[in-house]
Amino acid sequence: MKYVCDVCGWEYDEAQGYSEGGIAPGTEWANVPEDFVCPLCSVDKSRFSPAE
Repeated sequence: MKYVCDVCGWEYDEAQGYSEGGIAPGTEWANVPEDFVCPLCSVDKSRFSPAE
């Protein structure tokens, strides 16, 4: 599943994770740390929505 930043459109892909942020491939969105911020625009995790 993918989640997209509502502000800038950056996508988090659960299958790929986010190695630059220390999030391993296969990490579900629910398990991404609550203090995660978008790497492009710095908004918090609550500003992401499931990608269509």
